[in-house]
Amino acid sequence: MNRRLLLKATAAVGGAGILGINDRAEALEHEMIRLLEAPERPPLRRSEDETPLSVMPEKPTLVDFFEHRFAPASHILQSATRAMNHGMSEEIVLACLLHDISVSNLVRADHGWWCAQMIEPYVPERVSWAIRYHQALRFFPDPAVDYEYPEMYVRMFGADHEPEPYIKAAHNYARNHKWYMDARSITIHDDYSFERDAKVSIEPFIDIIGRHFKQPREGLGFDNSPVAHMWRTMINPRRRL
Repeated sequence: MNRRLLLKATAAVGGAGILGINDRAEALEHEMIRLLEAPERPPLRRSEDETPLSVMPEKPTLVDFFEHRFAPASHILQSATRAMNHGMSEEIVLACLLHDISVSNLVRADHGWWCAQMIEPYVPERVSWAIRYHQALRFFPDPAVDYEYPEMYVRMFGADHEPEPYIKAAHNYARNHKWYMDARSITIHDDYSFERDAKVSIEPFIDIIGRHFKQPREGLGFDNSPVAHMWRTMINPRRRL
């Protein structure tokens, strides 16, 4: 964990007047990702001197999104790299690779639910399920698998804060589910993947994506799926109407 990054993010979020515990957790993670990847990530808000977004291919693939919209994507690439290095299954590695793709590119609040919904038509069910529930599991330690309450949350909220009721309900449901360890594995490889100098790349994951992500032939955003509009929004997030 990069302590300087954590302290800077905590100070920024602490001064923002965000009241809800979960909202503050989401803001903290978003700020850490922003600080980790700034200034490389192009701004998504329109301004007079904004850097133009790179042009996406006509039929964009998931890898194209990593290269053109998610880049540098250091946090999620670190997370997936940790999972791969620890011998996790390809489905878990893919879940780690995709668990935060909405945070800086579409929506950050309730990002577990949003990320899961974005990828549901294209991945095995257990991958999207794990991503959906990792958000809630982050707040609850599991000594059996050496998952401790994250240091960043101790600093931000204290060690004994109470997550919101829907987060507790999601945790309780996931804790007794057959795929619990899939979601838990994301948290194990998530909260400590914020190293500023880590060298990561999408290249080691291209074959895993090919085997487990159903790339629509029309291109993401143009396949008429229930979530196509989300991918189109990321292709052109500055569209006015």
